[in-house]
Amino acid sequence: MTTPIEDYAVIGNGRTCALISPTGNLDWLCLPNLDSPASFAALLGTEEHGQWSLRLPDADVVDRWYEPETFILCTRYAGDAGGAIVQEWMPPDAAQVIRRVECTWGQVTIEERLRVRYGYGSIVPWAKREHTDDASQVLRFVAGPDALTYHAAHLPFGHEQQHAKSTPLAAGEPSEVSLTWAQSWHPTPPPPTIASSLEKTRGQWQQWCSDGDYGDAYDPHVRRSLLTLRLLTNIETGGIAAAATTSLPEEFGGERNWDYRFCWLRDSALTLNALLNFGFVEEAHEWRQWLLRAVAGDPADVQIMYGLDGRRDLPEKSLSHLPGYANSIPVRVGNGAAGQLQHDVFGEVMGALSNARESGVKETVDSWSLQTHLIAQVLASWHEPDHGIWEIRGPRRHFTQSKVMSWYALDRAIHAVHQYGLPGPVERWEAAREEIRADVLAHGVDPHTGSFVQHYDTTEVDASLLTILRTGFLPADDPRIVVTVERIQAELTDGVHVRRYRTVTGVDGLAGGEHHFYACSFWLVEALAKIGHTAQAKRNFEALLQTSSDLGLFAEEYDVANSRFAGNFPQALSHLALVEAAYTLRSGAPSGGDE
Repeated sequence: MTTPIEDYAVIGNGRTCALISPTGNLDWLCLPNLDSPASFAALLGTEEHGQWSLRLPDADVVDRWYEPETFILCTRYAGDAGGAIVQEWMPPDAAQVIRRVECTWGQVTIEERLRVRYGYGSIVPWAKREHTDDASQVLRFVAGPDALTYHAAHLPFGHEQQHAKSTPLAAGEPSEVSLTWAQSWHPTPPPPTIASSLEKTRGQWQQWCSDGDYGDAYDPHVRRSLLTLRLLTNIETGGIAAAATTSLPEEFGGERNWDYRFCWLRDSALTLNALLNFGFVEEAHEWRQWLLRAVAGDPADVQIMYGLDGRRDLPEKSLSHLPGYANSIPVRVGNGAAGQLQHDVFGEVMGALSNARESGVKETVDSWSLQTHLIAQVLASWHEPDHGIWEIRGPRRHFTQSKVMSWYALDRAIHAVHQYGLPGPVERWEAAREEIRADVLAHGVDPHTGSFVQHYDTTEVDASLLTILRTGFLPADDPRIVVTVERIQAELTDGVHVRRYRTVTGVDGLAGGEHHFYACSFWLVEALAKIGHTAQAKRNFEALLQTSSDLGLFAEEYDVANSRFAGNFPQALSHLALVEAAYTLRSGAPSGGDE
């Protein structure tokens, strides 16, 4: 039976993440990095594609939670004969998963089953027991460059390409097991010191979280979302992943299955804004350094996304051996959208770098040079059609939001010259800014309704138009802004949930449909607050928070009809949109009563 997406917990170490079901199945883990091939891929197939299960057959799950301000997962079990607490985490200094069970009363039995499968479930490794320097034994799984080492007081036994064991525990007794990745030609890694690993992991998460400035009624949700954004940020490179998974479907059984384990300039820039709003300035410096490395070269070759290490080559292919989550195929790795033209990323990046500057991140010769080169690319290409923020796979179009974000990129560069004395051909930039503005107002507004439109050749609206309110392109009380928000509410919403656009128009060139987009739903909260509908904004926000997982996590989309998550998980764009909406509500948007 397929585990609902919202039932998964996530743990991670700033390099990769694991997804664990409520029944103790570790169903997804890529090692050593988030975008490495999966060593456990049952999420997109069956247990035969890689799974590490840990069960208490005579006890039921009572509840689960994260230790405060961490990604240390705790699960409480209770049965007629005994109870236990399971702690699971990934330490910051190793490609490792640790699972600790302690019997809290009576007696319990742990059943463990380990199926290691490299290459997204396609490679069965060679398993061998090895002696270590301290005369103990470990279980080693080797294939090609990968080796996983299983450490425990008692090792499981192999049968039919899996390893299993049963461990009885009495009150006060622990069972501690770990799985550590290393390159196969390296020596067998030593066993972790469990207590110190737990303390170090706890300390790192809590120390990072303590640097934030929260201070409002939505604090728990904001903290968990900011922690999730940090979880998806590579601690070595500063690259921010869009999600921890690939190919979780936007439509169950459909083809809209994408690999989100990469660094989108847009999502990263928006994440940076969210972190800056809550006092995380160091992350801005880290991301700017990543950006300088990733886009180095000809500005005409700037991509919309990169690998977490800044690599450009992200070829998309399908994995035919995997049946897909809920039989949703194809299962894709890599992402062909890396080669698309999306004008809006220039505005998002320039906006994030402007906010970093305002927050005290000092400009350097290299960082300003990067921005002037990005602006040169805006000047050269803004008039061209593009694929838009939603990465359509149909024909390029003149998307209104893309044009406005090109305007915003220029606006931020002009602001930098006037406010910070940075060098640049400001008169040329100002003329281009006005040219784009005139073009948008002439072609991007429906003359009959007065609202902005998705692209120049339609009267349809698009939820991305809500982001225009962030740019200052028009005042929030401008009738064209207000009617755009009202049309999106009328045409793209079910309750508090918002669709990106109407897929029946065929604008995206894909078959089938999709569910409501969490980011768009939080954007509507932000927009409502900014146009003065504060009471409705708060009601929407609080209703959306009620649809989070029990651990405070959000996927990409929400299936309103079946009250379930859809799309990749956990999704950075959803969490950063939540944080931005909370910040807008906290910051004192214009007051307004019930509408």
